[in-house]
Amino acid sequence: MTVTTRFAPSPTGTLHVGNIRTALHNWLLAKKNGGRFLLRIDDTDVARSREEHVEAIRADLAWLGLHPEREERQSARFAIYEAAFETLIAAGRLYRCYETAQELDLKRKVLLGRGLPPIYDRAALNLTEADHAAKEAAGEQPHWRFLLDHEAPIEWVDGIRGPQHFDARQMSDPVVRRADGSWLYMLPSVIDDIQMGVTDVLRGEDHVSNTATQVQMFTALGVSAPRFAHEALLTGAEGKLSKRLGSLGVSEMREQGIEPEALLALLARLGTSDPVDPALDADALAESFDLAHFGRAPARFDDAELARVNASVIHRLPFAHVAARLPEGMGEAAWDAIRPNLSTVAEAADWWQVVTGPIATPEFDAETREFLNQAVVVAAGLDWAGDPWGALTGALKDATGRKGKALFLPLRQALTGMDHGPDMKALLPLIGRDEAVRRLG
Repeated sequence: MTVTTRFAPSPTGTLHVGNIRTALHNWLLAKKNGGRFLLRIDDTDVARSREEHVEAIRADLAWLGLHPEREERQSARFAIYEAAFETLIAAGRLYRCYETAQELDLKRKVLLGRGLPPIYDRAALNLTEADHAAKEAAGEQPHWRFLLDHEAPIEWVDGIRGPQHFDARQMSDPVVRRADGSWLYMLPSVIDDIQMGVTDVLRGEDHVSNTATQVQMFTALGVSAPRFAHEALLTGAEGKLSKRLGSLGVSEMREQGIEPEALLALLARLGTSDPVDPALDADALAESFDLAHFGRAPARFDDAELARVNASVIHRLPFAHVAARLPEGMGEAAWDAIRPNLSTVAEAADWWQVVTGPIATPEFDAETREFLNQAVVVAAGLDWAGDPWGALTGALKDATGRKGKALFLPLRQALTGMDHGPDMKALLPLIGRDEAVRRLG
C-alpha cells in the first residue's frame, strides 16, 4: 500500500509555525516511504474561509519546497459527505438532537457538580417520531450526533504515543452537523481520508480525543482506520508558546530573512533527540525522518535557535542560489567573501557598501596616521594579482615591527570603516588597488 499523508489547513488565516511543522512532517513521512503527500483545504466554514488565505497556503508550501501531489477542497465535496451521511443514518449511527448551547452548558455544569464526567446524556435518543414531527412543525431544526458504540473498545497503536485505549462510555457522542446543515470537522475529515486513500494521519496531540471518536467513524463506514501518530505540541523557550511565536507565519519569517532551508532543518528535528543539521537537504532530512525518534515531551521552538540555524544555512548557500537577491554588481567572489559574516542575505547589501564605498572612517591619532601613510606607499607598489593583504601586512610588519591587533586593526578600520568583518584577504582584492590606496591615505 502506498503511504499517503495529508496536510489539512483551514483557510481562515495564514500558516503559522505549528502548521508548517505538521505539513513538513507529513511531507517527510511520505517522501521517506516513496509515497504521496496531499493537500486538503478544509474550507467548510464558509463565513471565515478566505480565498486569499488559500493562495497564501499554496505559496507558503511552494516556498518551503513542500509540493503536494494533489489538492482537494472540502467545499467541493459536499455531495460525497451527503452520501456518507445518509449511509450512517440508515445504519443507525447518526441521530437528531435539539438542545440549545445554553441547555447543554447547564447539563454539563450539573454533571460536574455531581463529580461526574460532563458527557452528553443521549436524551435525544428517547424522542419519538411524533416528537420530531412536533419540533419540526414548531420550526426547530436538529443538529446531528454520531452514536458511539459503547461496547466496542477504542484502541490503536500510536506511532509516537504507543498503545492508546479509550472507553466510549466516557465520551460524548460528537456533533457532526449543525442545525443549519453545515459540517463540523470530525466526519468530513474521516470521509476525506477514506476517499483520498490516506494511510497515515500525523498531527498534533491535541487531536488524540478526536482520533478516538474518528476510529469508530471509520469502522461505521466499513473501512479500517489509517495509522495515527500524534506529536507533542510546540512550546516556547520559556514554556508555553507565546502568542507572537505561536502566530509566527511564513510571511513574517521571510521578512526577517529566514531561509526555507533553515526552517526545514529546524522543524524537521524539533521534538526528536536528533541534532539539527543545517547541512542536510530535503532528501537527507526525509531519509533520517523516523517517528520512533519523537518523544512525548513538548517540542521547544526557539526563534533564537532558528536565527542561528539560518546563519549556518546562509554560510553554505552557493552564489547561484542567492544571485537574484544580491546588490547589483556583486559577484561570486564577493559573495564568497561576505557570506561568512551574514545572518540574513539582505545584510549582503551592507557589506557590499563597504566594498564599493563611500565609507566613514574613525579619526586616527598621529602615530596611527603615520603608520597608514607607510601603508599607502606599500599598497601602491604591491602586485595585486596575488595576495595583496598578505603582502601588505607582511611588508608593514617588517618595516614597523607591528604585529597582531596593532598591525591589523588600523588597516581594517581605514579600509572598511569597521572594527570587524569579512576576511581581509578576500575583501581587499574586491576593494581594489586604487580605492585601497585612497582609503589608506
